[in-house]
Amino acid sequence: MTEGTTSAAAEGADTLTRLEQEGEIAADYLEGLLDIADLDGDIDMDVEADRAAVSIISDAGSRDLQKLVGRDGEVLEALQELTRLAVHRETGDRSRLMLDIGGYRAKKRAELSELGAKTAAEVRSTGEPVKMKPMTPFERKVVHDAVKAAGLRSESEGEEPQRFVVVLPA
Repeated sequence: MTEGTTSAAAEGADTLTRLEQEGEIAADYLEGLLDIADLDGDIDMDVEADRAAVSIISDAGSRDLQKLVGRDGEVLEALQELTRLAVHRETGDRSRLMLDIGGYRAKKRAELSELGAKTAAEVRSTGEPVKMKPMTPFERKVVHDAVKAAGLRSESEGEEPQRFVVVLPA
């Protein structure tokens, strides 16, 4: 190995270690939260796309976990921010950690990918830009990725919480 390759490998290992540490801190925080709320759930940790990914899953009816998702994922978004703050408090670094509860984000990602692809097909056939409904940053990112995969471009416009995606013709 060359010196550059060695340092790149060491940097990658450091990043993985840091992300795993974020996941551990987040898991401890979320386990405490589950205990306080008297909810059952298991914590699953992973590293996906250069960010820590933590999921709360349950074998029992996920009805209890739905409380932690809330309407349209609002409670999930808030819990994700609180978890990121808990990680920041411990590490001093800003976290990009993603939280999923009961598979909500995974299901939402699949739905939004399909919506992005359908919207891209519509724009391709009509040649006209399409403005989508307001979305969270997570939702916009998924749609942007789907539009890019379809070979078109997209932009975000507006101010939070009314920020939305515009899919543009090629």
